[in-house]
Amino acid sequence: MIAIFFKRILLAIPVLFAVASITFFLIKIAPGGPFDADKAVSPQVLKNLNEAYNLDASNWEQYVDYMTGLIQGDLGPSFRFPGRSVSEMIATGLPVTFELAFYAILIALVMGVFLGVLAALKRNTFLDFIPMAIAMIGICVPSFLMGPLLVLIFGLNLELLPVSGWDQLPGDKILPSLTLGFAYAAYIARLSRGGMLEVLNQDFIRTARAKGLAERIIVVKHAMQGGLIPVVSFLGPAIAGLLAGSFVVETIFQIPGLGRFYVEAAFNRDYTMILGTTIFFSAMIVFFNLLSDLAALWMNPRSRDVQ
Repeated sequence: MIAIFFKRILLAIPVLFAVASITFFLIKIAPGGPFDADKAVSPQVLKNLNEAYNLDASNWEQYVDYMTGLIQGDLGPSFRFPGRSVSEMIATGLPVTFELAFYAILIALVMGVFLGVLAALKRNTFLDFIPMAIAMIGICVPSFLMGPLLVLIFGLNLELLPVSGWDQLPGDKILPSLTLGFAYAAYIARLSRGGMLEVLNQDFIRTARAKGLAERIIVVKHAMQGGLIPVVSFLGPAIAGLLAGSFVVETIFQIPGLGRFYVEAAFNRDYTMILGTTIFFSAMIVFFNLLSDLAALWMNPRSRDVQ
């Protein structure tokens, strides 16, 4: 398993390098600049700003300069927030984004595993059809539609929950977490159902039932360990997707997280903030994918032979 870990780390290095390079040149292709929206900026002031941030150099020189700093762990200064570096901006918004992702994945796991296991145990009954119908709704309805819908129902019509902010616990956190986690709960429910159905049809489950073991023990101690392996494999991409997918939710609910900073950087053409956030999220995707793969290998050692 240690060899697999280091192998994946070595493979991640060229991936992150490619992400940084492609993102850099895509930003340069896009029209406009970080100071185009400033009001009443004289040509001399604009020239001084470009010189200060090395924007007057060629794209190749800027690329080499940025990649050199990146190797040293420097993500550069923010163009739109003078005196603040991209690393500081990420450190400011990341705790909020991680907290939102934690609540969302907790909701997704509790709802998804419960509904998936219930559907597998009650196959072809209404307790199977209803959870899977809910899961299909969760998959089909995007977060930018689910968020306003929940705000309309629970915030404006029923007036049960606040519709923006991130200060009150738990009030402010329920709607954003539910919006972000609902779609992943749907995927986990379908994966749980499929994995459990496959395991419940195995010979060792029939043997356990023939020995007279209680159904609860069979499900919890024997079936769920193998049946939830697809869910464990999905958790890495899910957590990374929750972090990256927080852009829309943080914007809808006015949450001061990293996703909202990223959206504002895109509108403001804050090149270094866009680059730094993209690279950071890419690293998180690689990291959580690696963790989920290792967890799946730990739960099912037979799959190590194919790695």
